[in-house]
Amino acid sequence: MTRASPRRRVRTILVMFFRYVADYKWVASFGLPLNKGISVTKVLTSLFILFTVSSVSRANDLGCDTLYPLMNGFLAQHLTFKKFTPELEQRSINQFVKNLDPSKLYLMEGDVTKIKSDMSDLFSKMSGKKCDALDNAQKLYEKRVSESQEYAKKVLSDTFKLDENTSIILDPAKRTYAKTVGELQDLQGRYIQFQISNYLTSDMKLEEAKKQLLHRYEVTLKHVTESKSDDLYAIFLDSFATALDPHSNFLSKDVLEDFEITMRLSLEGIGATLSSQDGYTVVENLIPGGAAAKSGEIEPKDKIISVAQGTSNKFEPVIDMPLRDVVKLIRGKKGTKVKLTVLRQGKTVTKHVVELTRDKIDLKDEAAKLSYIEKTINNKKMKIGVIDLPSFYSDSDNGERSCSEDVKKLIIEANAHKVDGMILDLSKNGGGVLGEAVRVAGLFIKKGNVVETQDSDGRVENLADLDSAIYYSGPLVVLTSRLSASASEIVAGALQDYKRAVIIGSDHTFGKGSVQAVMKLRNDLGAIKVTTGMFFTPGGDSTQEKGVASDVRIPSPYTSKEFSEDALDYALPKKSLPSFISPEGNDLTSVSHYIPLTPSLISDLQKDSKTRISKDKEFAKIETELKESESKNGVVKLADIMKKSMEATKEKKAKKKVKGKDGEDPDYLTQPAMKEAANILGDLVTLEQKQMTIANKTGDN
Repeated sequence: MTRASPRRRVRTILVMFFRYVADYKWVASFGLPLNKGISVTKVLTSLFILFTVSSVSRANDLGCDTLYPLMNGFLAQHLTFKKFTPELEQRSINQFVKNLDPSKLYLMEGDVTKIKSDMSDLFSKMSGKKCDALDNAQKLYEKRVSESQEYAKKVLSDTFKLDENTSIILDPAKRTYAKTVGELQDLQGRYIQFQISNYLTSDMKLEEAKKQLLHRYEVTLKHVTESKSDDLYAIFLDSFATALDPHSNFLSKDVLEDFEITMRLSLEGIGATLSSQDGYTVVENLIPGGAAAKSGEIEPKDKIISVAQGTSNKFEPVIDMPLRDVVKLIRGKKGTKVKLTVLRQGKTVTKHVVELTRDKIDLKDEAAKLSYIEKTINNKKMKIGVIDLPSFYSDSDNGERSCSEDVKKLIIEANAHKVDGMILDLSKNGGGVLGEAVRVAGLFIKKGNVVETQDSDGRVENLADLDSAIYYSGPLVVLTSRLSASASEIVAGALQDYKRAVIIGSDHTFGKGSVQAVMKLRNDLGAIKVTTGMFFTPGGDSTQEKGVASDVRIPSPYTSKEFSEDALDYALPKKSLPSFISPEGNDLTSVSHYIPLTPSLISDLQKDSKTRISKDKEFAKIETELKESESKNGVVKLADIMKKSMEATKEKKAKKKVKGKDGEDPDYLTQPAMKEAANILGDLVTLEQKQMTIANKTGDN
């Protein structure tokens, strides 16, 4: 074979360089172009690694020879890890075992010990293109799944009866691996009882339920035995990625397709971001304007345990089903129906069926909305403007709307109605385009720095509001929760640092303060998503791990640990930078009806709110349910689940929730958090007016 000339080889590499740069783009939650926060050296290093991968494996499948180069690709870009270490190896092995048997229903403690022992010195073996440890782990897993099917056949015999007194810990994170075959079969028997109860609560007869469940076991075994080696290698690569941090991932071809559809918000389906956790398909976020959000019957962290098509009541169990297969069941053409059985952890575990009509997500459906609340405080009528901003959206490439322009128009409208104060609701805003978040924050300050990002080389990029116009300068409250993440935390943190707004919510926001980049791989191998930087608010604190702390705390159903970055495996610790607050940011001296927030003023707001909350029945109910849920430590009884499920179904039939125009929730302004936010804002208006009166009198003297 004739070797290519040096000139031709250079030309080939340059062509590849520009192809990869075209593929390399920031995730929408960050919204920066390639030349922001990433060095050419890093890109060239990654391109060399990926060029090596494409030359080694020319097929459209992952091979053992591709793993080590791709792992190097992650390390070349990652914020924290730069080389292979014993700690990273152990993390990767732990994640692989967890991903191999996420529900802990098949492997025993001895199996896990053997797999981990076989995988010792794993990185060194992979550098030599040896993947026997992975293949052997898969074979052992196949053996245990086959044994589980045989045991299920014995249990689901003619003598099987549902035992409603069965109790089970559904969350695998709260269970240990079975030590013996007897312990394992006891767990599997309890799980079979739980699965049968799911069928029976969907009006299926016992014999049909047994038949369906046995078929499900057959399908599971077939899927495991027929899975290809590249599926196994994809599991390991994703395990390696999540060992770096929770938001780095390996995206296989199918997963990448789903990821890109979600980023474009053009998914024809239920309008929800799904993830796979411990064998369950979990609702991460609801896309505003989507069928799930409009239904009012699905919430973040709900677990989807079975799916039925159209008006059929033949539900297919999806526990332990690969996420991409679950997505395929849920996705469908606009106008068609899908039914989901949803498991929700609250005071008790409840289960209910939701019927949704699939629809296409459009930006107009998730647009910011303005509402008004009228209150009387100290015999004075007040009008409060409420801006509900569900995400930081933008479609500027197509000349369409952006959230910053929409919010600006709503502020102008609110000012025309002479509102006494405003609430910016970010309580269910999971993020979006960072540039839009910077512009939204800029509507409330004069001008100045809003956010900085720092990469692994310590280089800092600054994004600032350069528009000196202040569109609203009056009393402002930002409503948050642990669902508020990423770009939402930037806005809340910036307005807090500039003492421009009172932050109200649960103890803190989610804590997603990291930056990810996505690089597509050649040969249709998928993509790597890797954490490359961290966000910092003007005060110098990162929003990572602990998010933005609330100035005034209120009880929230989303206060449990699962709604937090620090609950995720290997979450990155928060960092700090020197403060970069701009002096002109909160310089509103020309505005007569504004007083900067002070610790004394915040303290007064906290006291008054605490007094109200202590007498509020709705908040008391929220706190009671949280305490009862924590006290059970994950143990649930089938009788309780089935009883609550039937009660929920009856209540749903008796009182169908009616949506307003554009899918608006008619109860939105009367929810406990919103009512208390309005009360706090009313207090803020009153306190500021008193201080202004005192200041004016002092000035006159």
